[in-house]
Amino acid sequence: MHPLDAATRLARSGDKFKGATSDDYWNFTGPFGGVTAATLLQAAIQHPARQNLPLAMTMNYCAPVAKGAFDILVSEKRTNRSTQHFSVDMMQGEDVVATATLVFASRPEGFALTTGKMPPVKTPEEIDPPKAKSPLAWIDRFDMRFASGFPVMRPKEDAPLGSPRTEVWMRDNPVRKLDFVSLMSMSDAFFARPFQVLGKLITLGTVSMTTYFHCDEQDLAEAGEDYVLGVADANVFNKGYDDQTAQLWTRGGKLLATSQQIIYFRDKAFVPGAKK
Repeated sequence: MHPLDAATRLARSGDKFKGATSDDYWNFTGPFGGVTAATLLQAAIQHPARQNLPLAMTMNYCAPVAKGAFDILVSEKRTNRSTQHFSVDMMQGEDVVATATLVFASRPEGFALTTGKMPPVKTPEEIDPPKAKSPLAWIDRFDMRFASGFPVMRPKEDAPLGSPRTEVWMRDNPVRKLDFVSLMSMSDAFFARPFQVLGKLITLGTVSMTTYFHCDEQDLAEAGEDYVLGVADANVFNKGYDDQTAQLWTRGGKLLATSQQIIYFRDKAFVPGAKK
């Protein structure tokens, strides 16, 4: 089984879905946030009342997800003619550790226009993968080829700040056909912008993330196992929080998804394993 499928595997038990965290997607102190979001999306997709395709998902990270088992509760809120609304809670014991709201929708043919422009970058085959093995398991679950914005540690405090913009080709590692679950995971597969700009390990984490899907199953089938170009940027860093925007493009220039998230950061050095 592919590591992503294993990490998002759920078993239905009554009105709950049961799952467990995966070491393959471990971050510093918990699971990679993208795989947590993908797991909640998987639960909503598997709900027996679900219709049509994912359109929007807002993910809220309420507390650190501990290693081990969790329960997911999915509640259908309203079904209209063209949209369907769900809320999802991830529980560990009595604690709510993450929540999400999801909209599923039919995608009729009609007027289509993409005003955004895919940036001109080298193809993934023209870019060497990073040479150093990552110290974090989740990063190795992606094949990343940085066209620009490879994260660099600043040598000293008065060194110039890094750019918040990154252009990176990515796909699952091992290779896996793209679907909504992997697309959700990839929408969070960028190093957080405060780290990118400050160039040092600091305490940070996503508080809330919304991903919008601009594709259907045919679009994903056309992408297949190919790389997706991720473009991430930020507009503001202020009073402990920053925004992060992202786009996910096919090689042929089709915009599959966009996302926005708010990230907290504390610009003091982060010591892995230290008590907060």
